This record gives sequence, C-alpha cells and structure tokens, in this order.
Amino acid sequence: MAILVDENTVLLIQGITGKQGQIHCVRQLESGTKIAAGVAPGKGGQNVETVPVFNTVAEAIAEHPEINTTMIITPKQFVLDSALEAIEAKIPLIIIITEWVPVHDTLTVVVRARQAGLSVVGPNTIGVISPGKAKVGVMPSYIYSRGHIAIVSRSGTLTHEAASNLTFSGYGQSSCIGIGGDAIIGLNHAEALALLAEDDETDAIVLIGEIGGASEETAAAYIRASGLKKPVAAFIVGVNAPQNTRMGHAGAIVNSFTGTVKSKIESLSETGVKICYTMRQVIEFAAECDARLGGRLSTVDPVYDRNLSGQGELTCLD
Repeated sequence: MAILVDENTVLLIQGITGKQGQIHCVRQLESGTKIAAGVAPGKGGQNVETVPVFNTVAEAIAEHPEINTTMIITPKQFVLDSALEAIEAKIPLIIIITEWVPVHDTLTVVVRARQAGLSVVGPNTIGVISPGKAKVGVMPSYIYSRGHIAIVSRSGTLTHEAASNLTFSGYGQSSCIGIGGDAIIGLNHAEALALLAEDDETDAIVLIGEIGGASEETAAAYIRASGLKKPVAAFIVGVNAPQNTRMGHAGAIVNSFTGTVKSKIESLSETGVKICYTMRQVIEFAAECDARLGGRLSTVDPVYDRNLSGQGELTCLD
C-alpha cells in the first residue's frame, strides 16, 4: 500500500519551468510518476517534456481534476502564494521542496492546510518516494528499492545514506519520507509513524533525527501512547556536537528541556526503540527484523537490479 504517494498519485508541479522544476519533472517521469500538469504564471500553453503548463493551479485542476498531489519547487518568495493556491484548490497532499522559506509563510501554509484537512510535507524536504510506485521529490531513484522498511527523516542526505545502505545490503523500502529540517514543518515524525502503523507493506521503520526541535520526542510519545507494534530503530545525529553551537538546519534549536541528542535518545529508548549510532547498526537492525520475519525484508525488487549495475559498491558507514 505504501503511504502518501503510490501508483495512484497524479502530480502537479508548481514551478515546473524553472531550472530545477524542469530537471525534476524529467527525473520523476523516468521514475514512473504520473505528472498531469505544471504551473508557471505567464508560461501557460508551454510544455515541459510531455507535461502541459498552466498559468494557475485553478486552470490546471479544471483541466485535470484527477490531480491529488502537488510539488512546489518555486523560489522561496513565491512559496506562500503557490501553497495557498494549492490549498484553495483542495489538493490533498502538498509537498514543498523549496528551502529558506520564511518561517511565517510556512506557519501560514501549515495552519491553513490543516484547517482545510490537507497534508503538507516540508518545506526544505527531498520529498517522498514509494520505490517502484511513485516519487515526488528530488532524490536519486536508483539508490531506493521496493521492499518493507520505511524511513522517516529530517535530513535529506541521511535519507539517501540509509536507503542506499539498505538497498545495497538487500533490504528494500516501502516509503521514504523526508519531513524537512526547518523549525516549522508540516508532517512530523509522529504523524508519519501513525500512517506507517496502518501500512500493510511496512514491517519495520527507521527514524532519522538530529539535534534540535522536539519531533523525535513527539515520536516517542506517540509510540508510547499507541503501543506501536512494528519494530523501530532511530539514528540521531549530533551525539558529538559541541554544546551551545548552532548547527546547520533551522530546526536545530535546543531549548532547556528538549532538543538535545541525550533527551531524544532517552525518550526513544524508553519506548523500546533500537538506538543506532552508525549506519552499520541500521543494517544490523534490518537483519534482526528480517530474521524474525522469515526473510520478508531481504528481497530487493528486481526492477532495480539494472539501476544498481555499474554504480559500484557502497559500504556501510561506521
């Protein structure tokens, strides 16, 4: 089944005629994603590859009412208007790739979307991929493979690292969600866990977090309250970060009570989550789950074999 995006996803790309919009339109088409339309004000009537471009979201929806997901990849100053257009059109899933979105703009988008019953992923996210079904984002498809381990991550780079190490070790993924590294985001770790708890294709979950914010502690509270039965591992970045040092992501802010690596590890480990300090330990977690499940996790979809050939070997990071 996977979560958020799958073979039923029909995508709109807002910002499709920009350099990044064009690049990732092509790459998503290559990965099998169904793209119905793009939006770029003043560029209506053009095409990007085979995808028609409209001036507004309303025009795109009028022509393609089957659209159920939008990817916003506009410059940061246009994200608010783009997202509000998508919300007005009631597009169920809004994925915001753009980074450096003003905090107040993000807050406005998230609040308006929640009021309308819509979901937001991001901003500052690599997107979402359900390998072999659909990709809405900017991740390299060849390092992801179809399987039964989900990844929920604040870090795009570490999502790639986890997925590629799992793939090259023979463990595929059901869905990989980059929730974004900003101080304010849409979907958080706990909300992603709630979706994955109901997903019949997900048998194990890897959470990737980092210093700052409270998303990981919120995930621990969800696991405790829900009694989540699926095995979960957590890889939290920043164990050796100097105290009182600002880290890279806008979300990497530590307050007096939450946000430290220690508080995250303690809250997650108290719920039975396996804490991993290296990518090798993430692979060991997958192997342990695979053994308990009779080998269910260790089948990489053969459709990806051709994509892995010639890419070289990838070793786990200690």
